[in-house]
Amino acid sequence: MYQIDLSGKKGIVFGVANDRSIAWAIAQILSGAGAHLVLTYQNERLRGRVSKLAESLDNALMLECDVSDDEQIASVFQGVAREFDNLDFLVHSIAYASRDDLGGDFSSTGREGFRIALDISAYSLIPLVREAAPLMEKKGGGSILTMTFQASERVFPGYNIMGTAKAALENEVKQLAAEYGARNIRVNAISAGPLETLAARGIHGFLDMKKVHAEKAPLKRNITHEEVAKTALFLCSDLSSGVTGSVIPVDAGYHIMAV
Repeated sequence: MYQIDLSGKKGIVFGVANDRSIAWAIAQILSGAGAHLVLTYQNERLRGRVSKLAESLDNALMLECDVSDDEQIASVFQGVAREFDNLDFLVHSIAYASRDDLGGDFSSTGREGFRIALDISAYSLIPLVREAAPLMEKKGGGSILTMTFQASERVFPGYNIMGTAKAALENEVKQLAAEYGARNIRVNAISAGPLETLAARGIHGFLDMKKVHAEKAPLKRNITHEEVAKTALFLCSDLSSGVTGSVIPVDAGYHIMAV
């Protein structure tokens, strides 16, 4: 039992694909704290899988949303407005790059692969914030959270174009925080250490990345999904009311080490 109480709070979580998703760990802890949630799924292929997860939560709704489609994004928030009328928080845990672009030479990244990775992994945050803002203003403000990784600042071989996408995403966090701060809407990011997800397994050298993190991090271990989720719980709650435009590392301290 966590002491943060989100009873009466309403939020939407983008990015649940399976039970190893970071978004799912976050959704579980937010629901456990009493929040009413909307979970989105990308397409019909994923509907059944996400539906089974949603059934284990109290009062969770499901809406389809491919974030590369502006009409679907608008439709989702119309659905949220009908069900909730307002919104307290939004979690953006979405990233995608072609498997061919996660390995090999970065300079081999094609124009279309670059476009797709930046569109899905970075640009998608902007229209979600834009659509969520009016619903958050009805509650006097809100919290928006996205997920990033240290590859935004340093080279992780194999991560390639996703590092570029995370750098763009972190810049968006700062710009959106500045733009929406006057409306009492906070925008932050969690920079998580390597976690076992289905997407991570597609990154060339992921197991080596995880091993190095555990060896060099001050805590001498890797992090867990729950540790990321607990930080998300704080950022989605009123306890973080003075925090915006920040990238908060949850990486067992790896980011402070030079060697």
